[in-house]
Amino acid sequence: MKLGLDIFLEYEYKQFKGKRVGLVTNMTGVNGKLIPSIDLFHRHPDILLTALYAPEHGIRGDAKEGEKVDSMIDSYTGLPVYSLYGATRKPSNDMLEAVDVVVFDLQDIGARYYTFIYTMAYVMEACAENGKHFVVLDRPNPVSGEKMEGNLVEEEVRSFVGLLPIPNRHGMTVAELALMYKHEFGYNCELTVIPMQGWKRNMYYDETGLFWVPPSPNTTNIDMNILYPGTCLIEGTNLSEGRGTTRPFEQVGAPFIDGQKLAKAFNQKNVTGVLARPTSFIPTYQKHKDEICGGIQLHIVDRKELHSLEAGLILLETIAEMYSNDFSFLKNENEKYFFDLLAGTKELKGKILEGSVEEFLTSCNQQVDYFQQFKEPYHLYK
Repeated sequence: MKLGLDIFLEYEYKQFKGKRVGLVTNMTGVNGKLIPSIDLFHRHPDILLTALYAPEHGIRGDAKEGEKVDSMIDSYTGLPVYSLYGATRKPSNDMLEAVDVVVFDLQDIGARYYTFIYTMAYVMEACAENGKHFVVLDRPNPVSGEKMEGNLVEEEVRSFVGLLPIPNRHGMTVAELALMYKHEFGYNCELTVIPMQGWKRNMYYDETGLFWVPPSPNTTNIDMNILYPGTCLIEGTNLSEGRGTTRPFEQVGAPFIDGQKLAKAFNQKNVTGVLARPTSFIPTYQKHKDEICGGIQLHIVDRKELHSLEAGLILLETIAEMYSNDFSFLKNENEKYFFDLLAGTKELKGKILEGSVEEFLTSCNQQVDYFQQFKEPYHLYK
């Protein structure tokens, strides 16, 4: 198969010859031989690369989640790297002054919490305001483009982990999202999308023949990506989601949990496509750093049958019931619940504590059906 990057460098670049080009990318912007798009653009005789733009985690991926990224000069190319995860998340007029075209080449992971797709939205907005052409080089949705899960983000809890009304697992590529942003959500920039060749909607990343380059320190493998639409919600609780271990978002635990009992209780719920194994771990950073956490590791039995949001919510419901005196949702410095931003609604916390997550999951079905029809006009692949 060929990535949007490959197609662009074969012939699509010609329409931008003589234009000053800015590149939104990071370490995932590579071709099939792992050569970075930064290098390929910088060396290309007919591409005038004048600026780089860094999303969350930085241009080289060495910043942790939520850590501010500073603007800098790239030591290899000597080009300015403008941070889109520091003082601003939307490029300023000054940041776009030296470019005519902004090219987006980032690997998404197929879940609405992941900030790269909102960096794209903000760049599109800035391009519209400043008369710049925006180009998206498409890449695979690593968890396929067929399956969707979850609810649509409600207006009052929109944020940089849920900026637009899309479900937890959205089933779209970045180029398809860009088309939808333009035509449905008002990000009305001059837009060109460069589709892939050879990708099909039912393909998972490990079926593409491409090397997996983690888009952030905790996006470790395909199983993590599949579970993430459900287990990312754990970030909004006092449980460890496995950050600071080798299995983030696959392991869940806390010092107050008995992993043997939790695994037994979860497996008795017969969640389709997944089994829990008791484990213990010591996070090296973040929640419960240097503490022994009892918990479970989720093992995928059948990825095509697994509904990861269901698995994550039933797990949270089980823990909330078993450890009602210890389990809690976290508040930020403004006394607001981060969980609500991840969940895209203020309703879900109560459903977990009441033991009625199945009711919430049933309510998601109608929203997923609506989104399926809403997004189909922007599908680029069968």
